[in-house]
Amino acid sequence: MKISDFQTKDVINIVDGKKLGQVSDLELDLRQGRIDSIVVPTATRFFGMFGGGGSDVVIPWRNIVKIGADVVLVRLDDAKSYRLEENEGIGR
Repeated sequence: MKISDFQTKDVINIVDGKKLGQVSDLELDLRQGRIDSIVVPTATRFFGMFGGGGSDVVIPWRNIVKIGADVVLVRLDDAKSYRLEENEGIGR
């Protein structure tokens, strides 16, 4: 699967059925050669151009329940706890 395949899928939280958005980025563990998490921008950001002070939802790979043809199903009991400020994740 390519990164571009992820970016066309909607991310849905199965706990409350809410659409979180679409995958904008992936965080990789280069040492282990695996994906650590997916990054979904909040509704206040659109391709990084609008809403300047927006935040991202960083979803750990272990919270992904299923990757389907059109959607990525995730389990987030409290989505707010997964939100990070835009620059907070730099340097991980």
